[in-house]
Amino acid sequence: MKVHDLRSALELLKTMPGQLVETSVPVDPMSELSGVYRYVGAGGTVPRPTKVDGPAMIFHTVKGHPDASVVIGLLASRTRVAALLGTRKEELGKLLCACAKNPIQPVVTEEKAPCQEVVHLASDPDFDLFRLIPAPTNTPLDAGPYITMGMCYATHPDTGLSDVTIHRMCIQSRDELSIFLQPGSRHIGAMAERATELGQPLPISVSIGVDPAIEIGSCFEPPTTPLGFNELSIAGALRKTPVVLHKCVSIEENCIANAEYVIEGEIIPGVKVVEDQNSHTGYAMPEFPGYNGKASSECWLIKVKAVTTRKHPIMQTVIGPSEEHVNLAGIPTEASILGLIDKALPGKITNVYAHAAGGGKYLAVLQCRKTVPTDEGKQRQAALLAFSAFPELKHVILVDEDVDIFDSRDVLWAMTTRFQGDRDIITIPGVRCHPLDPSASPEYSDSIPDTGISCKTIFDCTVPFRQQERFRRAAFMEVDPKKWLPGFDF
Repeated sequence: MKVHDLRSALELLKTMPGQLVETSVPVDPMSELSGVYRYVGAGGTVPRPTKVDGPAMIFHTVKGHPDASVVIGLLASRTRVAALLGTRKEELGKLLCACAKNPIQPVVTEEKAPCQEVVHLASDPDFDLFRLIPAPTNTPLDAGPYITMGMCYATHPDTGLSDVTIHRMCIQSRDELSIFLQPGSRHIGAMAERATELGQPLPISVSIGVDPAIEIGSCFEPPTTPLGFNELSIAGALRKTPVVLHKCVSIEENCIANAEYVIEGEIIPGVKVVEDQNSHTGYAMPEFPGYNGKASSECWLIKVKAVTTRKHPIMQTVIGPSEEHVNLAGIPTEASILGLIDKALPGKITNVYAHAAGGGKYLAVLQCRKTVPTDEGKQRQAALLAFSAFPELKHVILVDEDVDIFDSRDVLWAMTTRFQGDRDIITIPGVRCHPLDPSASPEYSDSIPDTGISCKTIFDCTVPFRQQERFRRAAFMEVDPKKWLPGFDF
């Protein structure tokens, strides 16, 4: 089945046993919806008990939103992501790496767009984002209803080059959103800063509920996708056809034509918003490391001009610290690491896994190949390149080809039997990493001069080349077990 939008993605999942569940039991989007999905399939760094590798879930009866449904967990399983992108789960990083090297640029259509079947203009006195957008909160401490899967699309005021990224956005009033743009980290932030220097607003569209290829592709970061690289072109390469855009109805910008929702607006220059101005909880929402993120007093303001939707739209959302975030952030991370290392050390790293324990950002496991004596030491060079490919990476674990990098028990087995702390740990202190790591703070250690600085660490759990015979795993007879248990899920 060909996937080209959210609805076709859901239809594919319906053909796959155990990958999608639906309910018509009423649910409150304020904390209850996410609270339910925690047990169904959140995984990631969500507090236990939670279900890892559970199904996606559709809520058909959402309180306060009689015309809409909400889907959560679409990408919370690597198996599901692979099926939606037409590959094997072990090959996702390699596929994304190849697509980033061979992009297909989006196109703009003048045909009627599905995302504009229903149009709501902010000039209408009944316009109200709280009523129009069934945006959930993850927890009772959240600053407000959050849009967590919005594809933010804008154009640089100088170059005319466009880009798409995902940012957290909180509904603040009937026609206002706050958007958190981490300084220096994403392209939309650079565009907003330049527009502010010019004293002009930055038109922005937020497309929600789109083809999963767009959602995964939009999560690439520099240096793999520098400023001016439109990540929609990666989704085009994944589908082997351009992403289709359409002109917005109220601003001079494009949106994703087959989205379920599109919010159209402008980032207002020089205006900053306190994220929890309505709730005063002190928190934003739970972030990927598993902790409640602090509310920012430096969010940018989006003044909304219109909301367009499909008929009976499907809102898509994600739990901040869930397995879904791991896949959204982690698979592009794997692709970025593979791409850079393969240029410098071709054939020496066979695969990469951005581990769930690091939210897809902090921890990577590299599968290393040593075929000649001079390969010894190249595994550590590869780890250094991984830090360059993805600057937010904190820890790298190196293992041999006979270790399944996607099985944490196998990785820990390698660490237990092929690793000695006094000789196989390499530390690089004082390196900028990520501000959401609570241990990356002067309060945690006097060795840390500023928030967001970490000691990057390499754990070399590979066998020294000249001792490979000593560490050969027990070999079993190769058989086809289906002969004995034909109906068993191997």
